[in-house]
Amino acid sequence: GDITEKLCPDGMVFNDFSSEYEKCDLPFNIDCSQRPKRQPPQPSQNCPRKNGYFSHEEPNVCNKFYYCVDGKFNMIVCPDGLVYNDKNGICTWPDEAQKKGCSSKEVFKFDCPKVSETVGQTHPRYPDPEDCQYFYVCIDGVTPRRNGCKLGQAFDERTQKCDWARKIPECAEWYKGQLTDEQLYALENPPTPKPRPTGPINRRKH
Repeated sequence: GDITEKLCPDGMVFNDFSSEYEKCDLPFNIDCSQRPKRQPPQPSQNCPRKNGYFSHEEPNVCNKFYYCVDGKFNMIVCPDGLVYNDKNGICTWPDEAQKKGCSSKEVFKFDCPKVSETVGQTHPRYPDPEDCQYFYVCIDGVTPRRNGCKLGQAFDERTQKCDWARKIPECAEWYKGQLTDEQLYALENPPTPKPRPTGPINRRKH
């Protein structure tokens, strides 16, 4: 048969995993190092190309990015503590993204205290100095990653665990003005599910 040249939509690349299928894919999913040439971009507002995931135009905006389809964009916000990783098009920890201006220190404004190598291997935890509900896990004692406790709870530095805020003196009033005493009680004492009947199963004869 005749050979016909086809072109993927702008921003997509051909997935050559099988000659039986015509599939265009995002560049993150395909190794194009042996065929790096791409069509001229067709940019539009916030979309360097018509399709794909793209970093925010301001380099110091770490947690927002654009998802473009046919030249139309949607802005997406990463979950708290994560930044957009332009190497794989997803939200990751700052140290994994390695994005300029978006390091762990710049995102969290927190430095892991210096510890011995032995202590560092335990990934020590430290309370967030500004928010009782959150704490930092220092990977290998060096790289901070922010984690959180459940609503109504706070991080207890003494036990290195989350507990109800009222039990931690320095955080006992943390939720005052955010949650009522009744709401805190309900969080701490969820209703017990009713047990299912354990009697014999009535099987009707047909």
